[in-house]
Amino acid sequence: MSRHFVEIRVGVCLLVMGAALAGRGQSAQQAGAAAPAGTAVALPSLSEASSLAAHGHLDPAMALLDILRQKQPEPAGVERLRGEIFYQKEMLPEAEAAFAKAMAEDPSDREATEMRGVALYRMARPAEALPLLERANQAVGSANVDPQYVLGLCYMDVKRYDDARRAFAAQFGFPADSPAAYVATARLMLRREFTQEAAVFVHKALEMDPRLPLAHQLLGEIALAQANLPLAIEELEAEEKLNPLDGVLYERLGDAYVRAGKYQQAREVLNRAVLLEPNDTGPYILLGEALTRLGNPAQGVHYLAHAEQMDPGNAVIHTQLGQTYRAMGEMGMANREYRLAIEIGHRNDPKAPQEK
Repeated sequence: MSRHFVEIRVGVCLLVMGAALAGRGQSAQQAGAAAPAGTAVALPSLSEASSLAAHGHLDPAMALLDILRQKQPEPAGVERLRGEIFYQKEMLPEAEAAFAKAMAEDPSDREATEMRGVALYRMARPAEALPLLERANQAVGSANVDPQYVLGLCYMDVKRYDDARRAFAAQFGFPADSPAAYVATARLMLRREFTQEAAVFVHKALEMDPRLPLAHQLLGEIALAQANLPLAIEELEAEEKLNPLDGVLYERLGDAYVRAGKYQQAREVLNRAVLLEPNDTGPYILLGEALTRLGNPAQGVHYLAHAEQMDPGNAVIHTQLGQTYRAMGEMGMANREYRLAIEIGHRNDPKAPQEK
């Protein structure tokens, strides 16, 4: 179908919909009776609406669907597509309602069931989402959502941690009772600040495989999140013995050393992090801070300026540059960096314009 034909068809359908609305409730049969003899108005097809939606033309697609909804009985698939469009437009309550109607029309519609569960989860209603996701439990390509991941998050929210592990194991293709499944689940738990539960799962993984890569690093990150610096350093140093070429590990260990005031040790491991992860700003920022604390702010500026070139909109970098310039006695430069950090913070804060 040519683009020109589609555009004409959309225009015709919009005119038909406008006429229907102007009639304030007239049925499609009445509208047809009012048309001249021998004239038939062709309704759009679901495939046309689907094609428009697939190419990002969401409003025209919804206009066609609104016309199709007037047909009795309503064609199968209309409500599910309406739900997908609402979901893409971040209109979650409307999406959930459309998926619910699609399920009522066809209880075997697995995709509608699943997407309704995803919408409910994103509306902070995990207990309602969970049975729907369990029932569907298949991937949905059209919405770019992996339901095993969302299912695992729902299990986590309702404290069914072992079920979450099984869902995440399926997501990553791990055996459900493997050490890797426990560590993967712990990583996702830490991301959502389930720190105690994450630590339990990592220890379980280490019981099964004491030399499992990344397990001690994850325990170190958990300890850092809990501000337990001695334990963080102990775990990260244990990981270093098992995995000595991981730049992220050295950045985490350098962070722990800086927080603990062990600046020379921080300098040594952060130098390794810079070599292994040259495109990450984190080691440069921490190295600049460590060097400043060691009484070498001029060298610290060198690393911080490099980080600033990589990410000029990072307020943390400008704040640390301000502190380093201040240590050098360059108050003009320090104040300039502090102002930049504040301006970036305001730009990144959606509440800032309302407070002015």
